Amino acid sequence: MSIGFIGLGNLGTAIATRLKQMDEEIIAYNRTKEKALDKGFNVVDTPKDLLKSCDVIFICLFDSPAVNNVFNMQDGLLCNELKGKIIIDLSTHHYEDVLNFHALCEKAEAKYLENPVFGSVAPALAGVLTLVSSGKKEVFDEVKPLLEKFGKEIFFLEKQGSATKMKLINNLCLGSFMATIAECTSLAEDCSIPKDKALDILGVGGGTSLVLNAKKQKLIDEDFSAHFSNNAINKDLHLLQDLAYSMKKPLYSAAMPKELFSKMKMMGKGEEDFSSIYRLFKGE
Repeated sequence: MSIGFIGLGNLGTAIATRLKQMDEEIIAYNRTKEKALDKGFNVVDTPKDLLKSCDVIFICLFDSPAVNNVFNMQDGLLCNELKGKIIIDLSTHHYEDVLNFHALCEKAEAKYLENPVFGSVAPALAGVLTLVSSGKKEVFDEVKPLLEKFGKEIFFLEKQGSATKMKLINNLCLGSFMATIAECTSLAEDCSIPKDKALDILGVGGGTSLVLNAKKQKLIDEDFSAHFSNNAINKDLHLLQDLAYSMKKPLYSAAMPKELFSKMKMMGKGEEDFSSIYRLFKGE
């Protein structure tokens, strides 16, 4: 049976493409139908149309309001036909909103797996994403073979909301590392050290990280076409601060990267890859 896929942004397109390469038949819904057709996917007109031929539907959207919309829009997923279907939600949510999606699907007698993605376009295409799932264990076990087609490291945290919280925590590391690597690169150049040499040295020194490995070439080429955007990391760091506020906990190291990425958004660079924060330190 076909797999439904909602949301063909950068990451969604990479995951859906990987699934196609692994011999899965994909039927997609995208807000802009023409873009999905141009990418070579079979496309339906509404989310509800996916329920006619798909028992499993992936959602990969920017935020909780976007996911809420595909459930509740006219001819959205929230209908009688949702009963018995499996929703695998790859989106990064507000820690409270994701609980509402669990409850909504349970009331509709559907199965919902909260499954945020750690990684971006290149690892998605290679099938080596890290995935963290929360929901009912039997649902996770049922779809795990499908997750393994695009994920390499797959973790299960049963308590609802845990996967979303872990994703936000992870993205504190991600944003902090990226900002530090970018500032170090700019500072090295100001010291007349060639950028590529500086990145080589950081890569075997204090900068050693998956972030540097993933973004090194982008920094060298100054190719900031988005794999993971400034808008996305900015949103996630705001959500993380909401979480910390609700727990009455300070987040000492989160404030600065959040404000740096907020500045990138204010400068009109929100759609660029988050490695373009390098431009901020270069004074561009």
